[in-house]
Amino acid sequence: MSSIYQLEVKMIKGVIFDMDGVLVDSEEYMCKAAVLMFKHKGLTVKPEDFIPFVGKGENAYIGGVADKYNFPVDINKVKALTYSIYEEIAEGNLQALPGVFLFIEKARKRGLKMAVATSADKIKMDVNLRNIGLPEDAFSATVNGLEVRRKKPYPDIFKIAAKKLKLLPEECLVVEDAVSGVEAAISAGCKCLALTTSFKKEDLSKAHWFSNTLEDAPDVALNW
Repeated sequence: MSSIYQLEVKMIKGVIFDMDGVLVDSEEYMCKAAVLMFKHKGLTVKPEDFIPFVGKGENAYIGGVADKYNFPVDINKVKALTYSIYEEIAEGNLQALPGVFLFIEKARKRGLKMAVATSADKIKMDVNLRNIGLPEDAFSATVNGLEVRRKKPYPDIFKIAAKKLKLLPEECLVVEDAVSGVEAAISAGCKCLALTTSFKKEDLSKAHWFSNTLEDAPDVALNW
């Protein structure tokens, strides 16, 4: 005779965090660094010029604005200069966003593997994680923009992160704040929790769950 009691089997086995807008808000400093870099190169740009390229990696973030003004650049050189400026102005000024440590602790207590997957280059990832007190070894895996040829909204970065965690994408929750990131997560086959730190909820409508920050994230996002 079958038992009336059934063991609840959960699908979720891992959490993949985007970095900017999820763990830390570094957009102000990155934008300022890019504006200063272009000024150093002799071009005046506006902060709003960068908005369409948020979440798509620094090649698109810087290169997209350069293209807008028909301003030819050596992307590797100007990116290196931007990161140098960024590290100087961001050092000591970055803080983890609300709820980050609590959410990570909840995930850890549930036995979930965790990864960071960011379109930013490794140097920016290291600066950000170090400044908010979450060094790279706080996670089971990390993926940075230098490891991914096709950037978001392509799903590659989250598929790579899941593989590094030795999980299927379908077993992972992605925490994102950008439209391109939500699209990438869904395309990868992951569940997605969208934070409205950078975009409005209606812009992130493809996600499964929503919250303002990780501080008020719905508990169901870690229990499915």
